[in-house]
Amino acid sequence: MAERDNNRRGNRRDREEQTPEFADRLVAINRVSKTVKGGKRFGFAALVVVGDQKGRVGFGKGKAKEVPEAIRKATEQAKRKMIRVPLREGRTLHHDMEGRHGAGKVEMRTAPQGTGIIAGGPIRAVFEMLGVQDVVAKSIGSQNPYNMIRAALDGLSKESSPRSVAQRRGKKVADILPKRDHTPQESGQVAEEA
Repeated sequence: MAERDNNRRGNRRDREEQTPEFADRLVAINRVSKTVKGGKRFGFAALVVVGDQKGRVGFGKGKAKEVPEAIRKATEQAKRKMIRVPLREGRTLHHDMEGRHGAGKVEMRTAPQGTGIIAGGPIRAVFEMLGVQDVVAKSIGSQNPYNMIRAALDGLSKESSPRSVAQRRGKKVADILPKRDHTPQESGQVAEEA
């Protein structure tokens, strides 16, 4: 029995080592104090965003008496609660969206190549860990980093790719996407003729 338990633990460790390397970003640390008879006791709460920069992202929070332990707990929780987000061309979102959580509201828009990440604070960390390169985002309402991140992840979880929409509707991807009548080269030739 003990041998089997050791084997299970060993397999879990092997599985953790095989998972792809994740990048993490510390978003906020909060220090709280409790006054006791001998003085004050401090505790720390950490908010961490983790992602593989290829379309997966998650966040976690951890509390402990020491900062490194709080960060470690938050990182572990974030790895457990990751979501997958489909990206267009691996650099931006497929469509504009809005996410909400409590009083937090986040609007996210696709952007042309070269725009960069135009987002503030905690939301910027989410997009960097997700691997998005071009996006415009605006936080409206709550400035609490926990609510901002939850609102951003709520919006990102609603995103759907043309492939998933086509599959759900039983059509081809070409039928879903808007048709382009002519290429830029053809329009240049037309202008020259006129």
